[in-house]
Amino acid sequence: MITRRQFALSPAALGASTRRIRTAMIGTGHGHAASKIRALESMPEYEFLGVARPDPHDPAVGDVFSKVRWMEVDQILRDPSIEMVAAEFADAEANLEYAQRAIDAGKFVHLDKPPGASLSGLRKLLGDAARKKLVVQMGYQWRYHPAMEAVMEAARRGWLGRVYRFRASIDKPIGWEERRHLAKYRGGMMFSEGCHLIDRATALLGKPVKVTGFIRHDAPIDDQLADNNLVILEYRSAIAEISLAGFDPHGNQHRYVEVLGTNGSAKAQPFSPVRLHVELKESAGPYRAGLQTLEPPNPQGLAYTPDFRELAAVIRNGAKPSYSAEHDSMTQEVLLSACGML
Repeated sequence: MITRRQFALSPAALGASTRRIRTAMIGTGHGHAASKIRALESMPEYEFLGVARPDPHDPAVGDVFSKVRWMEVDQILRDPSIEMVAAEFADAEANLEYAQRAIDAGKFVHLDKPPGASLSGLRKLLGDAARKKLVVQMGYQWRYHPAMEAVMEAARRGWLGRVYRFRASIDKPIGWEERRHLAKYRGGMMFSEGCHLIDRATALLGKPVKVTGFIRHDAPIDDQLADNNLVILEYRSAIAEISLAGFDPHGNQHRYVEVLGTNGSAKAQPFSPVRLHVELKESAGPYRAGLQTLEPPNPQGLAYTPDFRELAAVIRNGAKPSYSAEHDSMTQEVLLSACGML
């Protein structure tokens, strides 16, 4: 059976129109910006026109920036042929500001994470987009990760039994410059990086009944960066635990997302190379009883092409996004609550 998401991401879902979607980027400093330019330039669905850098202090790291066409913000926003804008500033508030300007100009938006520090600002953005029949796609990095999707599917289909626990961590070492940038936000690393995992928890379990954040500064550096964090999301019959710190020298291999139920567990670890570990008491769905380690196939294309493939189907055919504005608003509320920023 073909699922809605599989259809939305398939070439057939792009319909009869072969006209490429003209798109541009505003902001350069986000850690995902260079990879997203590569993805957009590689995709037949898009015609990538160039980049605006309104803040000269916004970093532009990566060889890709030596080859792009540089544009002005007004040049992008006033061009009616440009249908989609990606907001990719290092600063979360700048991303939200320019995403709003793009929606005001009638553009679809890909908004990188975290989507600002203002819940009311994000809700206004999403509401304005809905009224204009536009879509804001969030840049949460692991929405289309094959092992994480398999974990979520196993939980949703009941193959794990009754789910009682969600656990996740994405520790990583961070340098001086990144510390300086993240320290401006009360939530620090949880705000900037933990948002990915809060998005996964809320996508599975919904809005928690209680949010508790342990937002700590534990490095022997007087920058007050929240660099050792734990968030607990309480549900009526489950708990989500999300941790993140800036010290693990082997952080990538220790990153994981795990869901536990009364029939067993499913775990994505590491995220790259992709690995899925399923351990069940009784066989369920495609999985046998016992422990098995699988290598789900990566999506075709570069990193972030699944995101932009779905957005192309939304723009061209009115396909329903996998994640609603209501989910994105709720996730932001949980994130800001966890970080003590509400």
